[in-house]
Amino acid sequence: MQSPLPVRNGVNATRLRLPAEGPWATAMEYVLDRFGHVDPDGIVERFDRGEVVGLGGVPLDRTTPLHEHTFIWYYRELPAETRLPVELNILHRDEDLLVVDKPHFLPTTPGGMYVAESALVRLRVQLDLPDLVPIHRLDRMTAGVLLFAVNPATRGKYQVLFEKRRVEKEYEAIAPVRGDLELPLTLRSRMEKSRTYLLAREVEGEPNAETRIELLEQRAGLGRYRLLPHTGKTHQLRVHMASLGIGILNDRFYPDLLDEAPDDYANPLQLLARSIRFTDPLTRREVEYRSALDLSAFPA
Repeated sequence: MQSPLPVRNGVNATRLRLPAEGPWATAMEYVLDRFGHVDPDGIVERFDRGEVVGLGGVPLDRTTPLHEHTFIWYYRELPAETRLPVELNILHRDEDLLVVDKPHFLPTTPGGMYVAESALVRLRVQLDLPDLVPIHRLDRMTAGVLLFAVNPATRGKYQVLFEKRRVEKEYEAIAPVRGDLELPLTLRSRMEKSRTYLLAREVEGEPNAETRIELLEQRAGLGRYRLLPHTGKTHQLRVHMASLGIGILNDRFYPDLLDEAPDDYANPLQLLARSIRFTDPLTRREVEYRSALDLSAFPA
């Protein structure tokens, strides 16, 4: 659904679905009931300024009936964020596609305490590309190649590559070496992640996650691994490595969930999205984009 409000400071307007009925006579009463504990005066002022709109950009006011709109849009009041001490590097840019090296600790998209400090918002502001959207995502703690669609008219052609698994992804990881583990191997398991459970986990059942694991080199008890995921489950690579007893270095989730702590920028998760390869849907040429980053625990 197209937002009637443009992107502002790199951030999309928030969409809210209103209930069809309830004890609220007006849309503003419902919004106050749901969010009034945060800033009730600010909510009323937004309605008075016409900054809360419905489909087509129609402004709502204090008296707009609840049932008059199904969806409304508004801009969130964002808290000031401290800039993360990491930087994005552009690997490729044309009128349809933007490819970057995402650093560790920077989330792909806004969420939680990170809004302006996300790859998407940084790039929208830096490059003046309000229509920019990610074609896929990397975990905040994972670095490497990340693709964004620049042109809304061609966006879907790239998105379908990922939906139909027509993209070859290669990751690198640093982890301990097990002398009794025969590599390469292909690990298949069933993974699930609950909305209320922080971690992903392996369960009994038909496999839905598949990863090929290769040991490229080893040194002082650590190995540099090539990971080739055939599927894209949440935390798949981290879970599969941990299940083999070779959890990725500096992983605070797997195999054991550690206590929450400030980001340790000197010791990032040793997982890197090294490359992405596919047939470009516009040029029909085989393309490959490779990260220029290295993993600090096992430098090239």
